[in-house]
Amino acid sequence: MRHPQLNEHGELRHLLTIEGLPRDIVTHVLDTASSFLEVSDRQVKKVPLLRGKSVFNLFFENSTRTRTTFEIAATRLSADVVNLDVRTSSASKGESLLDTIDNLAAMHADMFVVRHAQSGAPYMIAQHVGPGLHVINAGDGRHAHPTQGLLDMYTIRHFKKDFTNLTVAVVGDVLHSRVARSDIHALTTLGVPEVRVIAPLTLLPPGLEQMGVRTFTDMRAGLKDVDVVIMLRLQNERMRGALLPSAQEYFKHYGLTAEKLALAKPDAIVMHPGPMNRGVEIESAVADGVQSVILEQVTFGIAVRMAVMSILAGNR
Repeated sequence: MRHPQLNEHGELRHLLTIEGLPRDIVTHVLDTASSFLEVSDRQVKKVPLLRGKSVFNLFFENSTRTRTTFEIAATRLSADVVNLDVRTSSASKGESLLDTIDNLAAMHADMFVVRHAQSGAPYMIAQHVGPGLHVINAGDGRHAHPTQGLLDMYTIRHFKKDFTNLTVAVVGDVLHSRVARSDIHALTTLGVPEVRVIAPLTLLPPGLEQMGVRTFTDMRAGLKDVDVVIMLRLQNERMRGALLPSAQEYFKHYGLTAEKLALAKPDAIVMHPGPMNRGVEIESAVADGVQSVILEQVTFGIAVRMAVMSILAGNR
């Protein structure tokens, strides 16, 4: 079967997940993002690639970094950007998701950027829209966050150059994290030889070993000699029941401190998709330290999202 994101020519039509994407498509996005990075340094921060196109940001969940960087990216590509406030839209009156999509499509939308609490919502929209519309998944439930995965890969490549000799640790609430899933698929697709997941047993999803991932419940053992540390936020809004004794206990065993980071390689970089809970998953001395590239991730996210939108709009 053809991958649901690809058109008949094997090109991206939608971006819904990194899982199953060929390595050359992932690399193409990263290479294209490099060409957009210098746009941010220009006096006039615009290129005309999406002039005359309408990009609709449909965020059914709260967001700061993702929504803002998508809006900046579309604006720098010269698109007309519409931000739907779900709280004041007809969705709050009981209108179905697909009826909302049909009405927005009738307003001549060209691209939907969708964040939704339900896993699979962007897939449903992508299957529903006509051939001239593109859908980008900006995070769906516990399933996927592909542009975050791509910007994380761009950040790693920027600082580490070559994926094929790295050891990368993903630390924290992997069970509920769509970022972790996208990162793991991207890292394995790009040839990272050792991907580690570090978490308490209650936050480890099944099936990681089948993905070629090593699992650790001891953070100190898992951080030994790693090149990249990707910290994750505790997804309290998605948890059902008490999976952890307390935030203080979690920080004691799984919070990233300078002492624990010293077990990684001296030039290891520290990443976090945000928002950060300081004193829960990371201490301020590390978040603001010399090994942190967390703010660079945000900057690179604009270029990566410009790349995704321009590729989708330019493919057949």
